[in-house]
Amino acid sequence: MLAIVTLAVVGCKKKEEAPKVGAPQGGMQMPAGAAPGGDPHAGLKPMEIPAGVGHKGKVVSTMDAAGYTYVEVEEKGQKVWVAVMQTKVKVGEIVEFPDAPPMVNFQSKSLKRTFDKIIFAPGLRISK
Repeated sequence: MLAIVTLAVVGCKKKEEAPKVGAPQGGMQMPAGAAPGGDPHAGLKPMEIPAGVGHKGKVVSTMDAAGYTYVEVEEKGQKVWVAVMQTKVKVGEIVEFPDAPPMVNFQSKSLKRTFDKIIFAPGLRISK
């Protein structure tokens, strides 16, 4: 009898839909049904970035780690680091990416280094 009452109570409770979790700059969202505690980037792809969205510069260096591509871009004589979901990009290419507030003193555990300033962008556009 106790088991039947327990099942009835549990079965009658309203189930709430879990909210979708967005990335810091919008643009990328966790897929519905993604497991909490799992890889938050599973199934995500870089956004397509339209021309003229913000920054534009030449790739000085690039490296991949933990599903991200870290790109050092020289723009108007200044260098800036940008992190995006893993993307194929080569030194010497001209890239564009949207403006976003930089993270200061960001520590990358996978690269074992600290970036003074780095912008996390939803994607890069490679200019042709």
